[in-house]
Amino acid sequence: MKYLTTAIVLAMLLAACTGPATSPTTGPTGPANSIHINGTWRLLSGTTITRGDSAVTDYTKDQSMVKIVNDTYFAFLRHGLGKARDSAGMYDAGGGRYTLKGNQYTEYLDYYNDKNWEGKKFDFTVSINNDTLVQRGVEKVEKENVDRVIIEKYLRIKE
Repeated sequence: MKYLTTAIVLAMLLAACTGPATSPTTGPTGPANSIHINGTWRLLSGTTITRGDSAVTDYTKDQSMVKIVNDTYFAFLRHGLGKARDSAGMYDAGGGRYTLKGNQYTEYLDYYNDKNWEGKKFDFTVSINNDTLVQRGVEKVEKENVDRVIIEKYLRIKE
């Protein structure tokens, strides 16, 4: 009986040392996820397709945007690179929770400087090739009359 109690205590200690389990349905490190999205990403370009018309934005000129992703939250920050004429300048920021299941990435925009976008859910398909992340999905916000496909290309920022 003494050996059984010792074995149980050792098994409990070993289990406690392995750390918390990660849910396969949230965050990038669960066993069901093959994509590791955690990190800091610089937006290189964005393509929007609205009613069949495409427009490409180069985010490496006149502006800069980064997306920061941890196990359960994302945030993005964008600002103009030129000198602002007034104190406002170009600045955009938002973030919230996300889920990642395989290559299906869903953002829940909990915070945004335009309140009409807050509380919205955006579904994307993501792929990573080396240090490049491509995110493709639909942005639909009725209050802003937005209904478009977006394709964003990010580069992982190395620390």
